[in-house]
Amino acid sequence: MPDIHVSAAVIVDEDRRVLVVRKHDTTRFMQPGGKPEPGESAAQTLVRELEEELGIRLDERKLTPLGTFVSAAANEPGHRVVAAAFAATIDPASVRVQAELAELRWISPADVPTLPLAPLSLEHLLPLAWPELRAQGT
Repeated sequence: MPDIHVSAAVIVDEDRRVLVVRKHDTTRFMQPGGKPEPGESAAQTLVRELEEELGIRLDERKLTPLGTFVSAAANEPGHRVVAAAFAATIDPASVRVQAELAELRWISPADVPTLPLAPLSLEHLLPLAWPELRAQGT
């Protein structure tokens, strides 16, 4: 199964809501981020993608590495996504949808059963923000 390498941000607000986004012509929500350009580190990729997609300017030194996670790709059948994940803190009021994004949502654990989410989000990234999901087997 071919791999798609990405960087992803787990962004949690003061109310423990997590930011997820949905790209145009897709149905599943996922953490913001994207694919690297040649020569970029995982952190550099994430900083660039957050600025392009959400208008957020972050210093890569403010990103907290969370690990590398592998799941089935949400939008590319027959592929795996290999994600370098980082925690980031932002001002929720500064976020705006742009580039290839169709929408964003701040979600709580109660939204998980009713929202179409990417496998990477369900299996790995949301449980980092909400450990109770891992205990429930979500």
